Amino acid sequence: MTRLAIIWHMHQPYYGDAVTGEQLLPWVRLHALKDYYGMVELLREFPKVRVTFSLVPSLLVQLDGLATGRGRDRYFDLAMKPAAELTPDDRAFLVANFFHAPRVRMIEPHRRYGELLVRREEEPGPSGEERWRRAAGRFTERDLRDLQVWQQLAWIDLLYDQDPRVRMLVGKGSDFTEADKIVLADVEREILRRVIPAYRDAAGRGQAELSSSPFYHPILPLLCDTGIYTEMHPDVRVPPFRHPEDAKEQLARAVTCHERFFHGAPVGVWPPEGSVSEAMVPLVAKAGFRWMATDEVILGRSRGLSFTRDGAGNVEQPEVLYRPYRVRVGGGEVGCLFRDHVLSDLIGFTYSSWPPVAAARDLVNRIAEAGRRFRDRTGGEEATIGVFLDGENAWEHFEANGRTFLRTFYQLLSDDPEVRTVTMAEATAGPAATLEHLAPGSWAGGDFYIWIGHADDRKGWSQLADARRTIEEARGTATAEACEEALEHAFIAEGSDWFWWYGDDHSSDQDLEFDILFRSHVRRVYETLGRAVPDHLFVTNITAGVKHLEIVQPTGPLHVTIDGRVTSEAEWAPAGYPVLRRLFGTMRQVSEDEGLRVRDIRFGFDGADLVVRVDLAEPMQRAMSDGLEIDLAFVEPAGLRVTIGGTRDGVTARLLRRQPTGLWAPVDGGSPRAAADAVLEVAVPRATLGILAGQTVSFFVAMTRAGVELARYPSYAPIATAMPG
Repeated sequence: MTRLAIIWHMHQPYYGDAVTGEQLLPWVRLHALKDYYGMVELLREFPKVRVTFSLVPSLLVQLDGLATGRGRDRYFDLAMKPAAELTPDDRAFLVANFFHAPRVRMIEPHRRYGELLVRREEEPGPSGEERWRRAAGRFTERDLRDLQVWQQLAWIDLLYDQDPRVRMLVGKGSDFTEADKIVLADVEREILRRVIPAYRDAAGRGQAELSSSPFYHPILPLLCDTGIYTEMHPDVRVPPFRHPEDAKEQLARAVTCHERFFHGAPVGVWPPEGSVSEAMVPLVAKAGFRWMATDEVILGRSRGLSFTRDGAGNVEQPEVLYRPYRVRVGGGEVGCLFRDHVLSDLIGFTYSSWPPVAAARDLVNRIAEAGRRFRDRTGGEEATIGVFLDGENAWEHFEANGRTFLRTFYQLLSDDPEVRTVTMAEATAGPAATLEHLAPGSWAGGDFYIWIGHADDRKGWSQLADARRTIEEARGTATAEACEEALEHAFIAEGSDWFWWYGDDHSSDQDLEFDILFRSHVRRVYETLGRAVPDHLFVTNITAGVKHLEIVQPTGPLHVTIDGRVTSEAEWAPAGYPVLRRLFGTMRQVSEDEGLRVRDIRFGFDGADLVVRVDLAEPMQRAMSDGLEIDLAFVEPAGLRVTIGGTRDGVTARLLRRQPTGLWAPVDGGSPRAAADAVLEVAVPRATLGILAGQTVSFFVAMTRAGVELARYPSYAPIATAMPG
């Protein structure tokens, strides 16, 4: 008999805004509708099948927030907004972002959803804000309402196909009403409420083991010491980050979270991305975990061998791979199973293009053959084979969301006389080989390049290290509550996903959103502690794989009257401007008030002055009379800031310079001028900036209230221009 241990790893990063906590990306909710619920409920049809689900705490707390109504999802709010009330920005955002699904498997099978995608593609030009605004002009109110519905309906799990509400919506297909959207919202909330209880039920009836991961899914070896990467790549210098206490705390919090939702401590842990090192083993053991899991490449390196395959893909050292181990290093001991990389990747990356029944049969045949080869090599011992992979990301590329494949796979396993499914606790509980050396690495390429190998990754680690050091320096001066809140944001920023999307190895349509989320949590460390936020944390870390900020440069000198009004079109006609991209996550407290959002920024030079104009959706004078301040936060020259605030007599503009202490102090002389009426106009003397002809001046427009910065524009890079002669 061959024992098969399957881990479905269920994971999403923490998408909460650093201030409001609302989820800024929709993937927790959408995958809950399609995968987190369906994957566990499907087991009911196959009572002989036993699997292990790895449930990351950062996913569970977000699921719970959505299920209980305490959490918010901005995409859901926009989908539920009456189509007649959508602003031009809303319409452009829907057209740009409500087609994030595989075209062949999830969009085109639904006729109306496919039609709407074709309509978007009729607008020529490269992807960008202006294209989406033009494309949105092709969408009627009816089109937008249908898009709001299909963007969610396409993600509903097939197990809900027989629900009369879902059948009604799918059958209707188009011309949805606002009442239909309410019905869909009810279905979504129902599914969300069922997700976590469904896992409890599966564990209770013995079909599923529920394991955990460190709370915010950090790469544990890098938390313990980023120098581990230098050991693997001696020619690379990495920012020093050594906080094994953070790894210990993230593991401890995972146990507490698991006990909260499932009324018992987890037996096993999935180290994020299968990332292991000898330093993390005693931490895992002391946290109470009895097993962990990783990839075959780690076992090979630990044993001083390379696993090889024959022409059919069978591993040629089955007697080494297909057995549990006891890892004993650093004074800690924990059971470990190493996955078959090829079998796991066939599900994740290959079988989606196969006929699903043929794919399932091929997989079961491979597993049975692997077990037979193990028995032949060991004189009749029982093989233990590990197949571990993401439990949500593969299925949207399969026919019928992978349900035909999974049903066939589970049925074949149920009927197969040679293969028996077991949980990871069962797989690692019996006799095991001993491993007294554990090579460092992950299931992705065998090392940690994805998370620290690129310059963008290392910039993020440097920022994280500085913030972490700031927390330690603040202890004794800041309150305990402030230090704990700052540490929470540091823990969030330690998550693996932010670094996954940095660099040249992976990219998505939402790289900038991930970058913004990471930097917002690092910034929040400083804000919580009352420390000055380093200017570089307002600039994107991304240098590869994403379009940089588009800036239209001035075409000539300006002749502006600083009066807060656009007195003529010619006044600002030669001005430059940034092409502002609206990203969820760029606003904080002002995010609910469209009137306070910056709609346009113009800049240029008028004789000896840098002149800047800022337009809001509402009159600037009204906004500033309510306490809003506008700052020009300069990156070059560094350490300068122009703060414009409202008074009874109008507005005042002050020039501030950052002191060595990090505090801002007024600068005598060279006072800037400002006026606010319909718009804000500011003039900053060139001599004040100290910038010579040909040198670069760069700045953000920051919105503040009561000393708290609410947002910066542009959201991820400063406006930069050359000082004219």
